[in-house]
Amino acid sequence: MTEPSTEVYSLLIPLAEARLLVPRACVAEVIGYQNPTPMENAPSWYRGLVNWNARPVPLVSFEGTCGLPIPPASGRARIVVFLALGGHIDGGYLAIVSQGFPQLVRVSSAVVRPDHSRNFPERAPVLCQVRMLNEAPLVPDLERLEIMVAEETNVRMQPELG
Repeated sequence: MTEPSTEVYSLLIPLAEARLLVPRACVAEVIGYQNPTPMENAPSWYRGLVNWNARPVPLVSFEGTCGLPIPPASGRARIVVFLALGGHIDGGYLAIVSQGFPQLVRVSSAVVRPDHSRNFPERAPVLCQVRMLNEAPLVPDLERLEIMVAEETNVRMQPELG
C-alpha cells in the first residue's frame, strides 16, 4: 500500500526574471499595485509603506533584496501581503511587489525536487531553488526577509512590558 501524497496549496509569484514559490497559508492577500510612501535613508529595495486594511505595511522588491536590479512596476504589478510570523515587524505584515498575478498550484514531493544550479548571496532571503515540472522557482526565506526589513528600516516590534 502506498502512502497518500501530501499536497500543499502554494502560489507561484512572478518576479521580473524568476518566480517565488510560497505556501498559500503565508499570504494574507494579493492587492492591486499602489505607489508606496517612501522612507528616508532606507535601502533601495525597501520601496516604502503601502496602505492595506487601514494599516501601513512595509513593501519590498524581492529582486532588490537579492542584489539584482529593481524592476519598475508594470501595469500588471500586484502587491502580495504576507503574514510576518517572526515577530520582527510591528503590525505583523510585510509585502513584496509581484510583476503579475500569482498562480495557485498544488505542490507535492512527486512534482518538486531540489535544484542546485544557482548560488545566492549569503544574506539573500532565499532558502533554495526547486525544480517543478518546467519551472525553477525560488523558495524565499520569509523570516530572513522580515529580519532584513526590521534591521534596515528600524521597523521593529517593541518588546512588551510585563
